[in-house]
Amino acid sequence: MEVIESTILKNLVTNESYMRKVIPYVKPEYFIQYSDKILFDIINEFVVSYGQPPTKEVLSIEVDNRKDLNEDSYKELQVKIADIDNTEVDDRWILDTTEKWCKQRAVYLALLESVKIADGKDEKRSEDAIPSILQEALGVSFDEHIGHDYIEDYESRYEFYHRHENKIPFDLSLFNKITKGGISNKTLNIALAGTGVGKSLFMCHMAAASLLQSKNVLYITLEMAEEKIAERIDANLLNVNIKDIEELPEQIFTSKVNRLAQKTNGKLIIKEYPTASAHSGHFKALLNELALKKSFKPDIIFIDYLNICASSRYKGALVNSYTNIKAIAEELRGLAGEHNVPIVSATQTTRSGYGSSDIDLTDTSESFGLPATADFMFALISTEELEGINQLMIKQLKNRYNDTTSYKRFVIGIDRSKMRLYDVEESAQVDIVDSGQEQYDFEEIAKSQSKSSMAKLTEFKF
Repeated sequence: MEVIESTILKNLVTNESYMRKVIPYVKPEYFIQYSDKILFDIINEFVVSYGQPPTKEVLSIEVDNRKDLNEDSYKELQVKIADIDNTEVDDRWILDTTEKWCKQRAVYLALLESVKIADGKDEKRSEDAIPSILQEALGVSFDEHIGHDYIEDYESRYEFYHRHENKIPFDLSLFNKITKGGISNKTLNIALAGTGVGKSLFMCHMAAASLLQSKNVLYITLEMAEEKIAERIDANLLNVNIKDIEELPEQIFTSKVNRLAQKTNGKLIIKEYPTASAHSGHFKALLNELALKKSFKPDIIFIDYLNICASSRYKGALVNSYTNIKAIAEELRGLAGEHNVPIVSATQTTRSGYGSSDIDLTDTSESFGLPATADFMFALISTEELEGINQLMIKQLKNRYNDTTSYKRFVIGIDRSKMRLYDVEESAQVDIVDSGQEQYDFEEIAKSQSKSSMAKLTEFKF
């Protein structure tokens, strides 16, 4: 450990490019030796003040001016400064090694803090602080990107316009058309529907389709048990009526699962949380744990469903539904961005929207802040007539992938017995009228909704 710390300090002085990339992430407490802490402090203060690394001469003078050093520390620091040379090391290696060292030290110190809290030796913090302390330590990483320079970075911008974006495609052709090939990383995608229409069915089907594409899938459920979600996905992937799964002989069931395993290189993890108990902080901790214990990094995350998540901002706080749901949506979209994955979730319609044959954004239950935050939002609409012909209507509500005027409404097939969705004949779309996208003033509707929620809140007497 002493060797790497010495190497880091040398490169902070001699390698300006390296210094600028790593110094925001290195902390004095990461260094074990007192002399190394002092040397880093001097380097860091100089960089903050003058925007460049100090020379050996500057370091020596600054050490001379220190009044908090005993004779041994002073001599040790002068030796360390004298040993600084311009020996070159591979830039990629030193960056990777420094990042690993920072993470290891951060985790070690976090564990010490956690033990102190658990033993009741920290008067300011309770055990509730431990998960966030560990989560922050596990999340230590170098972010080299400092923004896009519009004039200088035109080439990278041109490449971006013409690159093939890595998307998660649907197995439904019209969904691929309206999203230009599927959903992108760092996005929040929301299905809006009434109770029993098919929110969970849609997500289970999409999770199954993603697995067949050899994607790693994480399915978080806050409504149904893990086993019930797995049962729905079994019906879909094993081509078995959901009512018949329990009666399936073990040999046949095992054979079907083994054949499925040969068709995909992906993994599907289903994790259950109690309703309204889990928030983005819990999901981040889960992702870290899956990475550590199973070397599992999801390509797509499903959260079933958004309205029954908690907010990490307002844990137990009394806030109106608009504020709460908007916060949850923003936190989930932040999670998607942080882990570079698309997140798919769902939300309930209002009472007026339930059973309606034409759902709008204004039918979003509890908060218009949700569609304001989402990247892609669509309604799942079911009527007696549609159920009679095994169809589900889709209506685009918001789409950052594409123009919403094309295929504003369309139908897909639904097989509830096998928890499947499928494309229907093109002729089924003929009688569906495509109207133009309704124009919404998100801010004004949101403000109005927030005021309404606050007014209702103040009616309660405590």
